[in-house]
Amino acid sequence: MATITLRTATIDDLAILEKWEKEPHVMASGIEDDWHWDVELQRNPVWREQLIAEVDGKPHGRPIGMVQIIDPLLEDTHYWGDCEPNLRAIDIWIGERDALGKGYGTVMMRLAMERCFANPNVTAIIIDPLESNVRAQRFYERLGFRFVEKRRFDEDDCVVMRITREDFLGTVPL
Repeated sequence: MATITLRTATIDDLAILEKWEKEPHVMASGIEDDWHWDVELQRNPVWREQLIAEVDGKPHGRPIGMVQIIDPLLEDTHYWGDCEPNLRAIDIWIGERDALGKGYGTVMMRLAMERCFANPNVTAIIIDPLESNVRAQRFYERLGFRFVEKRRFDEDDCVVMRITREDFLGTVPL
């Protein structure tokens, strides 16, 4: 298996992120079509990490995807609404079509989860795949996430899923 690493996204990643967000398989997952990367890559709020997943990098590998980790309580748009403290929310996608179906998403997600729970105060992680994206829901279930509720975010019907620290510690081995 290839080695996957996560590194902080920078303005140097602008072109690849803009390319990925226009990929049909990324758009089909419900990812917004304009994240305003030119602005967002230059902001570093305390509530967010934007990470590039790379394959086999020493020191830098081939970028294949993106992971965003936020504190939904502090996030400035309040996308998640009122939520309890000590949560994290994750957005993940593989941008490179030829990197799909190789297990990279599982490794990326586990690395992101480990990163979240490295903070001893984090009690759970939440995610919001589209209700129509049953494949993504099954993927998250295999990682230990459980259904919480159906919920509408903006124009999207989603499924909120959650994994607690305790459940994660029981499912961690890579």
